[in-house]
Amino acid sequence: MTDIQTPDLTAAPEAAPRPATGGDVLVEVMRRHGITHAFGVISIHNLPLVEAVARDLTFVEMRHEAAAVNAADAFARVTGGIGVALTSTGTGAGNAAGSMLEALTAGSRVLHITGQVESEWVGSNRGVIHEVPAQLEMLTAISKGAARVPSAQAVAQTLEAAIATIGTPPHGPFSVEWPSDLQYLARPEAQVDGGPLPLAEPPAPDEGEIAAAAEVLASARRPVLWLGGGAADAGDGIRRLADRLGAAILTSNSGRAIVPEDDELVVGNFASTPQGAALLADADVLLSIGTHFRSNETRTYSLPLPAKHVQIDVDPAAIGRVHPARVGVRGDALLAVSALLDRVVGSSTEPGWRDRVVATRGEVREQLTDYIGGYAEICAELRRQLPRESVFARDVTIPSSQWGNRLLELYSRDTNVFPLGGGIGQGLAMGVGATAACPQAPTVVIAGDGGLSVHLGELASLRQLGGPCVVVVFNDSGYGVLRNMQAANGLDRAGVDLWTPDFGDLARSMGMPYWRTGAPGTFGPALTEALATGRPTLIEVDVTALDPAPGAFTPPVHIPEPDHGGGA
Repeated sequence: MTDIQTPDLTAAPEAAPRPATGGDVLVEVMRRHGITHAFGVISIHNLPLVEAVARDLTFVEMRHEAAAVNAADAFARVTGGIGVALTSTGTGAGNAAGSMLEALTAGSRVLHITGQVESEWVGSNRGVIHEVPAQLEMLTAISKGAARVPSAQAVAQTLEAAIATIGTPPHGPFSVEWPSDLQYLARPEAQVDGGPLPLAEPPAPDEGEIAAAAEVLASARRPVLWLGGGAADAGDGIRRLADRLGAAILTSNSGRAIVPEDDELVVGNFASTPQGAALLADADVLLSIGTHFRSNETRTYSLPLPAKHVQIDVDPAAIGRVHPARVGVRGDALLAVSALLDRVVGSSTEPGWRDRVVATRGEVREQLTDYIGGYAEICAELRRQLPRESVFARDVTIPSSQWGNRLLELYSRDTNVFPLGGGIGQGLAMGVGATAACPQAPTVVIAGDGGLSVHLGELASLRQLGGPCVVVVFNDSGYGVLRNMQAANGLDRAGVDLWTPDFGDLARSMGMPYWRTGAPGTFGPALTEALATGRPTLIEVDVTALDPAPGAFTPPVHIPEPDHGGGA
């Protein structure tokens, strides 16, 4: 007798093979370039992309498209690679625009992939859901470049062209809009000419320009170097050159820690202080590398700089644009500095100049430490307890602008993440990207209550991501920077006093450990406990409890004097 087998009706049916999509093409391209993460907001116009990245790589769920780009931007800055942001079309792409402008300002390597309505309806103006007129033109305006995927077979080709543009100096973000039907129809095996494109070689400096620059530097008696973000890859050579010349190293905010800030020649981001200005006034040669001489770092272009100016920049148009250059060196900073090291073998630096540089370095730090009162304890504890490789993601707030961008000592440029364009509210999302990029060391987010409220939802993104990140929110119940600006200029107090949430309740709702600090001696123990958790935490600093009270910080924004003569 044959046994009759009773079928198991509770067993799940065997799943049908999953068809490949454009998401698989995206994953292949990302893997080819060593890209491990994408940050984004899922949508009906990017489902296949999110599904593939979440399955095969790492997809970090953000709550807002602007935050997704900020996180990808920070990830790129910290890793030195490419950050990927996935957004929806229409409003989603529009939400990303401000953060794309930040990435463009900072020259960040961001690949922004946004959806688009089905290719059949692009430009039809029929009112297809999420259809926006001239989306590609908008993306072009906010990116180094932008393109639309033209067919299911040209996806890899389009993505590779975007990555090649991102990787060609000067770097910058690229936007790709991808019609939703072509996301489903694309197949890895059907791609045409989808291999990596060669990157343009960094422009080598002209030998004649190098010779002229070396001659000026060799004659310098009181030399100063000014570093911007464009000097990022040349730190070791710059350190050797500065030491050889006995030159002071001043930096922009973006150029901080290209040479570690514990080097005795690094005066740092203090050029506009009285001591920094005096040093520049007495200098006879200035070598600037990859800096824009931004208005807020040059007293709105009124800071006197040496007439003998050697300027290195990869962008030929930058030479002499802000401050006249006696010698311009057009080319890659690393190649230019290496060439100068071969030629500048000695110096004629004035006796005592190096000692003055070291003394100035100490004076500016001591003065600022005294001025910021109770903030000084917080700054010291952050530096004492955090490893050298920890990333500080700083939003636009008084602690960041007054001392975080000067006094908080940094040792490598990739640990200095902040909104270079000055937009408030981006620091928390940048902290999410930094935490994903550097999970082996704690990240610290420095934000104000006003800035944190711009994207409060990203606390949930951080909590979901996990990893060691301490969010330090400085609570003064509003926009303290603008309050001070109004008071300093006799303006009415308006728009700056905000109702703020109970951050303890907010942290508990997110499942994040919380401490409230501010009084002397309270921040250090809270930070120790927060770091020991190894997970996202929130520390609130009651600014009104700081003792001694900090000196006021007023942003260096020029307000013209009123015209009392009645002229136009």
